Amino acid sequence: MGRGWWWKVAVLGVLVAVVWRGWQGGGFDKEAAFSFVREWSEKLGIWAIPLYLSLHTVSIALCLPSAIFFETTAPLLFGFLPSVFCVFSAKILAASLSFSIGRLVFRSSSSAMEWAQRNKYFHLISRGVERDGWKFVLLARFSPVPSYVINYTLAATDVRFLLDFLLPTAIGCLPMILQNTSIGSLAGAAVATASGSKKSQIWSYIFPVVGILSSVVISLRIKKYSTQVSVSEIAPKQN
Repeated sequence: MGRGWWWKVAVLGVLVAVVWRGWQGGGFDKEAAFSFVREWSEKLGIWAIPLYLSLHTVSIALCLPSAIFFETTAPLLFGFLPSVFCVFSAKILAASLSFSIGRLVFRSSSSAMEWAQRNKYFHLISRGVERDGWKFVLLARFSPVPSYVINYTLAATDVRFLLDFLLPTAIGCLPMILQNTSIGSLAGAAVATASGSKKSQIWSYIFPVVGILSSVVISLRIKKYSTQVSVSEIAPKQN
C-alpha cells in the first residue's frame, strides 16, 4: 500500500491525541476542533473508516480508556447512522480479538490461569456463565464494568465463543453505542446551529433523539429481565 498508508495512519493518530487532550483541557475552540476533524476526515477519503475501525479496535484490545472519545467523535466524522455502524463494527472486532488473545493466553499458560482463578470477580463471572450462559453475558454488557475487562475475563471461562459470547455482546453493546454516538451527533448539530449552518439540521437532531430513546427502552427491558433473574434465584432458597 506504500508510504501513503502509513502517513495517513500517523496523521490520524496524532489528530486523535491532539483533539483528546484539548477536549479534556478545554483549551481550544470546540467549533474549530469539529471543523478540523471533519476536514481531515474528508482528506482521508475512503481510508477514514478503515483507519477509525483499526484505531478503535486496537484501543479496546489494549484496554485503553478511550472508547467514549472514539464513539462521541465518530458522528462528527461520518454522520450519525454511519457512525453507529462504525462503532458497532469496532466493538465486535475488538471483543473477538480480545477474547481470542485472552483464551490463547489462559489456555497456554497455567500461571495466567491460576492468577485469574485467584481473582474474586473471576469466580463470580464463572458461576454466572455456568448458571445462565449467554443471558449472564448479556447482563454483563449492561454493567458499568469496562468492555475490555469483560472480554478478557470471559476468555478465562468455558463460555462458547459464538452463541454465548459474541451474540449477546452484539446485542448488549447497542444501547451504549446509541447513547454515545447520539451525544456526539447532538454536540455536532449544536455547533452547526451556533455557527449558522443549516445543512441536515433536522435529521441531525431526529436520529440522535431516536437513538437515545432506543437505548433507554432497551436498558429498561434488560433491567426488567435482571430483576426476574434475581427473583428466580431467591425463590429456591426460600423453599
